[in-house]
Amino acid sequence: MVNTTLCYIEKDGCYLMLHRVKKEHDENHDKWIGVGGKFEDKESPEDCCLREAFEETGLRLVRPRYCGIVTFVSDRWPTEYMHLFHAERFTGELLADCREGTLEWVPVARLGELNAWEGDRIFLELLQKRTPFFSLKLVYEGDRLADAVLD
Repeated sequence: MVNTTLCYIEKDGCYLMLHRVKKEHDENHDKWIGVGGKFEDKESPEDCCLREAFEETGLRLVRPRYCGIVTFVSDRWPTEYMHLFHAERFTGELLADCREGTLEWVPVARLGELNAWEGDRIFLELLQKRTPFFSLKLVYEGDRLADAVLD
């Protein structure tokens, strides 16, 4: 099992999206996702979210909202427990270069046009609706979403 965080940073009706194109053996290769990564030893979900967001973007998040847990089950990779965050306040300047891929502010209305995991569209909608803390299980067979169970 793997514990990760993922944060969607919002500004002026846009989410900061990461186009994962720089790592060769990346299960998210060529997908558009938020920013985040794997927990380090002794980190809480909040610690990991803040650290990963700063490392990947150069931005220091101010009180990101802990939105839910997404359990990814796959026939290719170990089960992942992704702790989902949303941030509207931050300080700092966006990095010109991210080691994971390309960062871009994308209008919320255009998120559906991006190459993203099918299940991501479910939790992005929950984020946009400001749904209270939730648990979502997404089951993948290859790249295909086979099942989704909310709470």
